[in-house]
Amino acid sequence: MNKNSTYSPIVFSLVLAAGILLGNVFFNDNNVSQNPNKFDLLLNQIEEIYVDSIDKDELTELAVQYLLEELDPHSSYIPAKDLAAVNEPMEGSFDGIGIEFNLQKDTILVVAPISGGPSQMVGIQSGDKIITVNGDTIAGTGLTNDSVFKLLRGKKGTKVKLGILRNNQIIDFELSRDKIPIYSVDVSYMVNSKTGYIKINRFSATTYQEFREASKKLLQLGMKELILDLRNNPGGYLGASINVSNEFLSSDKMIVFTKGREGIDSEYYSNDEGMLVETKVVVIINEGSASASEIVAGAIQDNDRGTIIGRRSFGKGLVQEQFQNKDGSAYRITTQRYYTPTGRCIQRPYNNGEKEDYNDEILDRYENGELLSEDSIPVIDSLQYITPLGKVVYGGGGIAPDIFVAIDTTDFHNDINAVNRMGLIRDFTFEYTDKKREELKSMGLKKFIADFEIDEKTLLQLKAFCKKQDQKLSVNEFNSYDLEIINTQLKAQIGRGIWNDDAFFPVIHKIDNTFQRALKE
Repeated sequence: MNKNSTYSPIVFSLVLAAGILLGNVFFNDNNVSQNPNKFDLLLNQIEEIYVDSIDKDELTELAVQYLLEELDPHSSYIPAKDLAAVNEPMEGSFDGIGIEFNLQKDTILVVAPISGGPSQMVGIQSGDKIITVNGDTIAGTGLTNDSVFKLLRGKKGTKVKLGILRNNQIIDFELSRDKIPIYSVDVSYMVNSKTGYIKINRFSATTYQEFREASKKLLQLGMKELILDLRNNPGGYLGASINVSNEFLSSDKMIVFTKGREGIDSEYYSNDEGMLVETKVVVIINEGSASASEIVAGAIQDNDRGTIIGRRSFGKGLVQEQFQNKDGSAYRITTQRYYTPTGRCIQRPYNNGEKEDYNDEILDRYENGELLSEDSIPVIDSLQYITPLGKVVYGGGGIAPDIFVAIDTTDFHNDINAVNRMGLIRDFTFEYTDKKREELKSMGLKKFIADFEIDEKTLLQLKAFCKKQDQKLSVNEFNSYDLEIINTQLKAQIGRGIWNDDAFFPVIHKIDNTFQRALKE
């Protein structure tokens, strides 16, 4: 039995993008064994005598994929062509030109150049439109996000020429691709004079450093209490979740432990070196919060360190190790389960090979009323645990919140639902910010959040924009609540077009019921 202290940085375990990955990457020789097993024999016989010609490599890929899917919902096979894309978000970087973009009318619109990246260095600006790449016109050619990635990403040091449309003029740029950071902390800001907010979208290799920097900034601004938002965070590195948990806990508090087939493998404890040991904390979770997110929520809840608010988390308590093949492919095999400090395994039940039913369980929660009522959360009495201060918690499927907040089903005008489904508010604000970019920038972020308002003229412009897309927007029928919803959505998207998430979240939080409930705590 190992007892590991969480020194900064805590020794990282290898990870999985859609959950927790623990261990090393192993390389396997794909040559046929000298003593073929049934699979090798069958595959060789099919290749020799089957009535039609076959692709042996393709059959092998399919067989490996189906074999792993039969084990559990999280063991998986990753083809060589997909491995880089799967790993990039967890590694915290990719090679490219460094822009945030949106596709608008089949054209690449630069939302913002990434700070310090190649695009910013050569002078590409928000609002620029990429018309040509290496001399080839790309606008109006049926672009997709994937095709944009293929055009603009590439090995560090390789060059790409872009034709940029700005103020009705084409400007040519030549860039050298470089490492571009992928941030896992979406935003951090002070909600009021004492309350900070941090949202983490995944637990990657850079999350702990990002979280420390965000926390330090907010503490310097006077933060005494923190809202930590882990909604829809699918997980990631075990070490990142341990390090983040350690920031809140006093000395020698268990954070998590793992068990393999032979028993307890590792235990992880806090070391009283966290920046936030004295900071009050509320953690927001929902049905999309999984694995590493659940480790943090479980460590906070089981140590009576803070309040968990929202809805029951996903329920992933399985740990995978990644094995990489010489052909560039990889597979991830579940090797351990992890447990919260009170001893809860929060992995929800599954039947081997029934992955579709497992994935549909979130939909089942909606249909059985769990997302609307705390009384519908399943409780298994035999999996009852007690925290040090006497709070009752349960294992058997996710982290249940201390304070339940139902999914927002407040009715507002059907037209608002329709324009959101079609992405028309987003598309409208692209054009709006493009025309008013300099005016908005001159206002400044703080003044924009505090003072900017959507006027009647803008709503009528949105109505006309929607009409061109054959979608009505009956603003004359809106009540005060409808107007609050659509005006807030418009303002948040306009702010995002200039200041990214630094503007979006402080605005949209005004109509976020779960956030508002957390703020009251």
